[in-house]
Order: sequence, then structure tokens, then C-alpha cells
Amino acid sequence: QVQLVESGGGLVQTGGSLRLSCAASGLTFSRYAMGWFRQAPGKEREFVVSISWSGGSTSVADSVKGRFTVSRDNAKKTVYLQMNSLKPEDTAVYYCAASAGAATRWQSEYQYWGQGTQVTVSS
Repeated sequence: QVQLVESGGGLVQTGGSLRLSCAASGLTFSRYAMGWFRQAPGKEREFVVSISWSGGSTSVADSVKGRFTVSRDNAKKTVYLQMNSLKPEDTAVYYCAASAGAATRWQSEYQYWGQGTQVTVSS
């Protein structure tokens, strides 16, 4: 059974930082591209970042470019999202997802999803 478990969310002030982790089990992690998505209250879930299976290729949404960084440790079966210079508009539930195909911004390309972790940025 595939499981993706996010952690590291919480409450932070504007300008602060958080690092989210997503630990995977039940799949050959090194063969999957990974993505982070988020859903703010009343809004649709949106793409944040993606990373290829090797970690050699990443993609970042314009809204977080220069502030968020994605990385992965295949030995630990974990993908990370480093979030700096956080803004109130970053408040959302953050989800990690795994894709057997290429790293992509399209949610439909991801086969497995975590339950999400809440990030709240206070002004």
C-alpha cells in the first residue's frame, strides 16, 4: 500500500520559513517524480513545485519562484519543500504527490497523494 505522509506544517509569521517533508512508502520512490500542490480556503488546488525522479529537474510556480525550493533524498524516500519569505497568501493545505511519469504541473498525472499538512502564515 502506497503512503505519502506530509509533515512540517504549522503557524508562522510573514517573512518566516518552514520546511515540509513528505515520506513515501510502498513504492519504488526513486522511480517517481514528485510534486507539491496546495489548496487555500475557497480555492482550487494548485501546482507549487515538481521534481524529477533523479532530482535533476525541477519546476516552480511563478507565485513561489525565488522563495520555495524542492529537493529529494531517494535513500530516505523523502521529498522536501523549503519555503522562505512566507506570505499570508501562502496559507493553504500543502499536498505531496507521486507520478510514475515525468515531473509535471498537471494534477491528473499524479497517481498517489498525501493527506496534506496545513501551513498558516499570519500577517
